[in-house]
Amino acid sequence: MSNFNEAISGKRLQLLKELVPELARVGVLRNPTNAAHAIFWQQTDVDARKLGVKLQPFDARRSDDFDAAFAAAKRGNAQALLAFDDPLTLAHRSRVLALAASSRLPAMYGFREFPDEGGLISYGASAVALLGRAAAFVDKILKGAKPADLPIEQPTKFELVINMKTANALGLSVPPSLLARADEVIE
Repeated sequence: MSNFNEAISGKRLQLLKELVPELARVGVLRNPTNAAHAIFWQQTDVDARKLGVKLQPFDARRSDDFDAAFAAAKRGNAQALLAFDDPLTLAHRSRVLALAASSRLPAMYGFREFPDEGGLISYGASAVALLGRAAAFVDKILKGAKPADLPIEQPTKFELVINMKTANALGLSVPPSLLARADEVIE
């Protein structure tokens, strides 16, 4: 199973622009020690140009870097935040969420745990669907299949989750078209 998909960051940026139509500058929280983030950055930059959005990179290699990254986003007049998927960000999501809230930055995440815990919006692979596929792989292996013979799969089901409490706190009006596409709206 692979959760690597460089095109998803562009889709997240598009959803964020739909939520904040006047969006011109987006801070990107990324981890330069995560090799996938260089690929995500390249693709997201291409998508940002199409949307007329300028990306501003804010790096966090360790949890101690989050404060400086958010301070740089404020100084750089970022209007929103796009957080690339990273184990560091996920593990320290309460800190990231608190910094996004205190910075009053509308933020897009890849894991639904973020809006579940107070973040604005997420768009990412369905954990339930991924676990189901992983179980199918385990079943095949237990029945004698060689792991090397099994195909690599990417997720096919993605979830859009919007936290309306956070949208209201940020003074955002969520477009009905976005609400209609959401898999879950947290009231």
